[in-house]
Amino acid sequence: MRQLVFQEYVTLDGYAADADGEPSFFGTIGEHEAEDRATFERVDTMLLGAETYRLFVGLWPTLEHPIAPLLNALRKVVVSTTLAEAPWGSYEPATVVRDLEAVRALKAEDGKDIILWGSISLFHSLLAAGLVDEIELRVCPLLLGAGRPVFSSQQLGLELIEARPWGETGVLQRYRPAGSATHR
Repeated sequence: MRQLVFQEYVTLDGYAADADGEPSFFGTIGEHEAEDRATFERVDTMLLGAETYRLFVGLWPTLEHPIAPLLNALRKVVVSTTLAEAPWGSYEPATVVRDLEAVRALKAEDGKDIILWGSISLFHSLLAAGLVDEIELRVCPLLLGAGRPVFSSQQLGLELIEARPWGETGVLQRYRPAGSATHR
């Protein structure tokens, strides 16, 4: 079975975006292209919520960045009850699915792992449904004090898989939800 990996930039105090909803702190950890390339070698599908899809489709299909061709080549699946279609510039459009059962079916397909970037509300739903196999946090050395938190106030046990320096000043932390039967 494919693994669903949530990967997110986060501040030391647990925020994925500042008070304006912007990821203004991404540049605080330095260059990380090699890590991103390694991620794209292990995944073949990107899962997005509707809000993150709208942000990404306005950027990635035309972005001139070393990882843009890798991201644009991925199969993209958008979980949304409002979108009828999800074009992706000149690339293959994303598939729109309506519910978490479709994500469960996606995980059961043959293939590489599935990556979830951003999409915090979707992440919370997937986590509550037991569909997240790994949480990878790219911790940036910054305290925001306010913003959009990665985790809800719901209690969650995590098992540490890995912790190491990342980028020039960050820390990479990988966790498995406690009690998960999947092991890497």
